[in-house]
Formats: sequence, C-alpha cells, structure tokens
Amino acid sequence: MSLPENTTVLIVGAGPAGLTAALSLVHNECHDFVIVDAVLEGQNSSRAITIHSATVEALASIDAADGLLSRAIKGKSIRITSRSSQIFEAKYDPLKKYSAHPYALYIPQNVTELVLGQKLQSLGVQVQRPHRVVGMKQNEKDSRITDVSFEDGQVIRARYIIGADGARSNIRTIAGIGFSDPEGPNTGNSSLAQMVSADVTFDPEPVGPLTLEGHLNGTVFSGNFFFFTPLGKRFNAELTRDGKPITKPIFRVGCAIPVKNGKPPHAPPKEYIQDLIDKYGPACITSNPCLNLTPVKVDQLVWSTRFRTHSAIADRTFTRLGAAILLVGDAAHIHSPAGGQGMNLAIRDAIFLAEAVTKHIQASAENPDVDDTILQELGDVRHARAVEIIGFTKTLLKLASLTYDSYAWWMPCSGASIRDLVLRILGRFDFVQSKVAWGLSGLGRR
Repeated sequence: MSLPENTTVLIVGAGPAGLTAALSLVHNECHDFVIVDAVLEGQNSSRAITIHSATVEALASIDAADGLLSRAIKGKSIRITSRSSQIFEAKYDPLKKYSAHPYALYIPQNVTELVLGQKLQSLGVQVQRPHRVVGMKQNEKDSRITDVSFEDGQVIRARYIIGADGARSNIRTIAGIGFSDPEGPNTGNSSLAQMVSADVTFDPEPVGPLTLEGHLNGTVFSGNFFFFTPLGKRFNAELTRDGKPITKPIFRVGCAIPVKNGKPPHAPPKEYIQDLIDKYGPACITSNPCLNLTPVKVDQLVWSTRFRTHSAIADRTFTRLGAAILLVGDAAHIHSPAGGQGMNLAIRDAIFLAEAVTKHIQASAENPDVDDTILQELGDVRHARAVEIIGFTKTLLKLASLTYDSYAWWMPCSGASIRDLVLRILGRFDFVQSKVAWGLSGLGRR
C-alpha cells in the first residue's frame, strides 16, 4: 500500500502503545499522522493479559476504554498460594476509594490490540501494513524534518516520530540511543532469568477455587514461581490458531525456568508445558494423582512462548534527528513481567506522550522557533517512571525466587518460609491487602 510523502506525526508500531498513541492524538484533535507496522495482521499473539486500574482510567480519559470493558474479565484479586493452600490474597475492592475502576482487566494482548484497532478504525484511521523502517536521515531542506525510509523503498517525511516498534526497535537503533539495565550489567535475577508462558485447555476441566474466573493465581515454589489464570471461553475465537477450533475453557499458565534447567524451547510443546505444571503448578491442574484426586492433563496447547526476564531502558526517550523522536513501550523500556506492569506503563506513556506532542505542535504553529521543553520534560518524567517500575518488578522477582533451603544447620528457616509466614500473618489485615492492590494497580504511578 502506498504511503503519503509527508505527515506531521509518524507512529512506527501498532501494538498496544502505538495504537494508544494514535487514539490519544485523535482525542487531542491531531489528525495529521500515519501509523505503520512491520507485520501483517494475525501475527500477534496472546502475551500480556492484565490491564490495571490506572491504565483503564487513562484509556477512559481518551474515550478508549469501553470496548475493553465490554470484552475483558474484571479481576477480583491476586492470590499467592503454595501448591496446596492459599498464602495471601490481595483484593481489588478497596480501590473503590480511589478509582472508578477498582479492578484489573484480564484480556489477552491480541484481543486488546484488536479492540483498540477497531476503535481507531471507527475514527477513520487505518494501520498501514506491512511497512518496516530501515533508515532515517535529516531532511536536506528542513532541519526539523526526518526522511524515514522503508524496506519497500518508500519514504515519508515526518516532523515527529513515535517509536513504538518493540524491544528490538529500529527507530531506537537508527537514532543511536543506548538500551541497557539502569543498574548496570549483570544485576538481574540470574536464577529466574527466563520464563515460559502458554494458553492451554485441560482434560478433564480442572475444578476448585483457583479455577474460578476473576483471579490471577501465583504459586510459589522453592526458588521458582508459577502463575495461573482462568480465561473461560470468551476469547476462544480470537485465540484460535491454525484453524483448530477451541471448545473448552482456556487457562493462561506461566512459569519461571531456573537457569540450571537449561534453555526452554522457542515455542515449548505440550509435553514441556505439562512437565512444568506437574513440577511447579498448583495441585488442581496437575496430572499427579498424589497431589490431585482428579488428575488433569493439558489437552490443547493454544499458544506458547519463552522470554527473558531481563531489564533495560533507553538512555533517553526523546531526542532529535531532524524530527523529534520519542520512544514508547518496549522500545523505551523492558523488564520482568512480575506484577503485569509492562504493557500498562506503555499504554499510559503513549497517552501522555501524544498529549505532549499535540501541545508542541500547537506551540510550533504559534512560534516556529519554539524550543523542545514540552517534549524533554515529558521524556524525563516517563523515563523516571520506567526506572521506578523496573525496580518494583525486580523486587517482586527477588521475593518470588526465594528458596526453602535453610540458611544454616543452626538456623532451621529459610527466606521463602519467612516470606510465606509474613504474608500469611499480614494478609489478615485489610490495610495490607489494600496496599498491595494499590501498588499493583498503578494508581500511585500514573
């Protein structure tokens, strides 16, 4: 498809961050933009499933929340369990005091993208696909414009470029922006440096409190953790791949893979997922009759992936290469999925970023020599927020990686047993549950 020769804003990447940036531009009365993506529709996968309260609020502020609210499961709580019993539960109900959306939404990322894309289409905007950026250079005639070249030979001249093109961002790389852990190299949790995630169905269907919709369950194990979320049947049509119909309820499972266990396969097969469930999962979904009186097995592997839990952040989220270049989403920062913060921060960043870009466009119309203060301040604030979130997720990962090994022969306790005891005791108090829900919700980190 032919691209226009000129645009005020070019958005590169049509994941949650790019789509939200486009919706925010429209909401702020900016219509001269183009959004492109390097892949064809249908190639996106389930991935992130949680949209927290602060993100729902942000989407509602640009009139982009209704579609997600009508499709998603409204989460009631996050539970921490051992393989056989509950340790702690953080309910979202206390957030009613602070938000009109006192819940998390559980919805697969590809459905989130579908809903946001449909909203954008209803506003008359179409994502242009497939168009991969391969080069950028300052325009020879206008020092505030960048010529962006694509793999198919087309070129767009843009005044603002929003890089929402993922962790391997071409925009970031071509702009010469560094990307590394803010605490320096080798500061991540090496024991849980990799994870596997999958959407599965079971036979027979598992039963028990953990299988009820509306709860995200995290099972702690010695030096490891496993998460499990029932998604029911409401996303079966969107999660169907390879033409295989899905008639049973879908469950999201995920597990950290200790480095000592080796590197997981690129797309872990059903047998690999079953082995993880039997080793680390809650009793109600295992095939081990010693743990589960009604053993269950993975019936259909809908989707699976592996990924690393490392953290990195762009040296800066705003720079100039002729045009103003701003990074958002995974192009700007990545980190452990602990707490489900990544996509949420990306969406909120995109909304604030688009608002700042619109203000700068308006200021430039009044004064062509306006400086970049608006954009620089936005970049600095969102960079600081990302550093904060990276620290938060690292802390969660460290708590999850504690083992039940005793500290010493004369001290018959362990980090994990102390963690579990503290959670069991403090979890009885409403204010503790509220504090945990608040921390995860993002309401204090907008």
